[in-house]
Amino acid sequence: MTQALFTWAFPLATPFWAVLILAPKWRWTPRIMASPWVPLLPLACYFALVLPHFGEWGRAMLRPDLGVLQTLLATPWGAGLVWAHLIAFDLFIARWMYFEAREHGLSPWIVSPILVLTIFLSPFGLVVFLVVRSVRIRSLA
Repeated sequence: MTQALFTWAFPLATPFWAVLILAPKWRWTPRIMASPWVPLLPLACYFALVLPHFGEWGRAMLRPDLGVLQTLLATPWGAGLVWAHLIAFDLFIARWMYFEAREHGLSPWIVSPILVLTIFLSPFGLVVFLVVRSVRIRSLA
């Protein structure tokens, strides 16, 4: 079951990434992405992985220790848990970036590659987006 949850975390997010990147101006994209529940599907994998180990995970989070966290993340459920968390959080950030880009008039030709970067390296994608957004805001002032 752990393998299946790990395997399904990204495919459950893929349709949302597809509309953000490939169809940002489609009339249904803002309607679909308007829901704050968009990251819920990969989060379902997260919850299914964390609930059976909630006590163990909770103790590790209450008293963070590198060795304990390293041990937990080396387990199949720990690695799957973090993977599902990353997928859901990256999608949440991408959703925010999409609406920020629309609000500030950023071209999808600029934003879509940034979203692709965000899929693979979300901290870099977020920083690039924030820089592009700042430049755009300054140019409008």
